[in-house]
Amino acid sequence: MKLTTKLLGLTALVGATQAQAVEMEVMHWWTSGGEAAAVAKFAEALNNNTEHTWVDGAIAGGGDVARPVMVSRIIGGDPPAAFQFNHGRQAEELIEAGLLLDLTDVAEAEGWEDIVNPPSLLDACTVDGRVYCAPVNIHSWQWLWLSNDAYEQAGVEVPTNWEEFVAAAPALREAGITPLAMGGQSWQQSGAFGVMAIALAGEEAWLAVNQDKDAEVARGEDYTRVFQAFADARDLADGLDVQDWNQATNAVIEGTAGGQIMGDWAQGEFAVAGMTAGEDYTCLPGLGNTAVLSTGGDAFYFPVTGDPEIEAAQKELAALLLSPEVQVAFNSAKGSLPIRGDVDLTTVNDCTTRGLELLAGDNVLPDGNLLLTQDTITQTNDLMTEFFNSDMSVEDVQEQYAQIIENAN
Repeated sequence: MKLTTKLLGLTALVGATQAQAVEMEVMHWWTSGGEAAAVAKFAEALNNNTEHTWVDGAIAGGGDVARPVMVSRIIGGDPPAAFQFNHGRQAEELIEAGLLLDLTDVAEAEGWEDIVNPPSLLDACTVDGRVYCAPVNIHSWQWLWLSNDAYEQAGVEVPTNWEEFVAAAPALREAGITPLAMGGQSWQQSGAFGVMAIALAGEEAWLAVNQDKDAEVARGEDYTRVFQAFADARDLADGLDVQDWNQATNAVIEGTAGGQIMGDWAQGEFAVAGMTAGEDYTCLPGLGNTAVLSTGGDAFYFPVTGDPEIEAAQKELAALLLSPEVQVAFNSAKGSLPIRGDVDLTTVNDCTTRGLELLAGDNVLPDGNLLLTQDTITQTNDLMTEFFNSDMSVEDVQEQYAQIIENAN
């Protein structure tokens, strides 16, 4: 069934209210080259297949900058039509306050329970049995991206795991190449730590800390090994002064850095640069040590406006975001995986194929955003960036981290 034909039936989702043409401001933090190319797929789908108009509300600086702006707009009575958050607990207070639109009728009419995979992503949108967001992708942090050219310049083989990555660092330094690209924002450093925790401490220890809030595991030998590796990463990143994550990715693209620990959204930057996975760059899920996906990602929420025409348009957009054609177009550009398994993915690259294989094999873990409150995440971010930008000892950072976990809920 063609997308335009399918959309003709979407007005049934809003009862007796016919969706009229609405200018829909959509707020998000996708501003890099790859991200902008991906979000344009959503805008094109809305503009070409409905009477509505996408008004782009991009906010530069990432989620830490954008989220407070979005929340302020909503609680201040000037909400956008839709906004992007990560899957997880970030919208809990807005839902409890009755400020977000209930999308349960859309989810039921579109069969989201049957198509969203893994189910945890729809569960993350569900509060007290009601659905409040539209999940649009599966993003995983669990990747190490490597510049094939950098290792060729240094005269060493492209690493296949974290230990080989560390061992190759002196050869890169000798060639004038920074081994590890790391941006200056706290979420990047904290995200890299999370990847290292799963890869080097193992899934069981990571779940004990993040899911069970077991502070003794956080104080134990498994996590000591992670913090020691994080100290190595601090040394390996010395020499590259960039702030944004995509600037760090660009250093890998240009071959001035050997690698970057970053989520699969980095693929969008490689695509914009015309690079080919497996030829120009190499991807190592789980740092090559523990091949697993953390199934996080992005979802769109829709503020309550009290205007029936806007609500009808909001529900039309929610259904559109999960339609097969839009899922393929957006996720192919974004570097993420679609949240539905019934779409044609024959055109995706080698790295995305590896991600799909991990997903199919159920080699997945919940994303930390699904398990930790935003307050705990903020505390962890602050601690990791303090460690990364100081001479704090491994012993001190590990104990402070354990105390955060001890007090988490």
